[in-house]
Amino acid sequence: MNRRTLLYLYIVVCVALACVACNQGTVYNQYESTNIKGWERNDTISFQTEAMTVSGNYHEEVGVRINGDYPFMGLSLVVEQTVMPSGKSYNDTLTCHLIDESGNAIGNGINHYQYLFPLTTLKLDKGDYVRIAIRHCMKREILPGILDVGVKLSHQVSARIKTEEDEK
Repeated sequence: MNRRTLLYLYIVVCVALACVACNQGTVYNQYESTNIKGWERNDTISFQTEAMTVSGNYHEEVGVRINGDYPFMGLSLVVEQTVMPSGKSYNDTLTCHLIDESGNAIGNGINHYQYLFPLTTLKLDKGDYVRIAIRHCMKREILPGILDVGVKLSHQVSARIKTEEDEK
């Protein structure tokens, strides 16, 4: 093989490994668009995960995508969750800081900015699924500049500590 082929193969392998590493543990990652005219206070965005295939702890994050039309520095969200089939409910208010004191977006992007805010860790059993409803609780009735709202759920793989029993 010549050097060029080896370099090409090396780059392909690195990109493939990076793609796999970035999504390790993600079991749900979904975004829903808001109305182009603005996100109305009574417009609840709903999600439902698939049934979990493994019991364990799942880290949950809320994603928000905005553009330059968003008029505020922050965003307050109400997140209501129900774990099914048990029916256990969780209600959270999430305060999201989007713009710094200088008026610069804190998120990733150039004209559109993406944010990911940690919400909670849920203990889910195999077969459980989660229904999630998100709405804003800002004073303004319609929020321009909010493009998408999403949810990301990742399985937390805990490192198991080796015990004396394992060594026998």
